[in-house]
Amino acid sequence: QVQLVESGGGLVQAGGSLRLSCAASGRTFSTVMMAWFRSTSRKERDFVATISGNGISTHYADAVKGRFTISRDNAKNTMYLQMNSLESEDTAVYYCAAGSYFSTELHDYDYWGQGTQVTVSS
Repeated sequence: QVQLVESGGGLVQAGGSLRLSCAASGRTFSTVMMAWFRSTSRKERDFVATISGNGISTHYADAVKGRFTISRDNAKNTMYLQMNSLESEDTAVYYCAAGSYFSTELHDYDYWGQGTQVTVSS
C-alpha cells in the first residue's frame, strides 16, 4: 500500500509558476514509479509527467514539455512538479500517482492522491 498526499495547488496568473508536492508513505519510495496526471470538466485524467524510481528517467506530455519539471527526493519520500509559464489551459485538478511501471497510461498506476486544484487566470 502507498498513501499519497498532494499539496501546493492554488490560483496563479497566466505566466506565473507553482510547485506541487506529493508526499508518499507506506512503501519504499525509491522502488515506485511516480507520475502526475490532471483532469478537467471536459477531460478525464490526462498524463502530465512521469519519473523513474531513481529519478534519472523522466517523460512529459507534449503540452507541458519545456514548461514543467518533474523531480523526486527519495530521502524525503516526496515528488514534485515545478510548473512555469502557466497557461489557462493548465487549469485542472492535478493528481499524483504511484505504480510499478514507467508509464504514461492511467491503468498502470495503482495508487492515487486526492488531487489538488490549480487555477490559472488569464
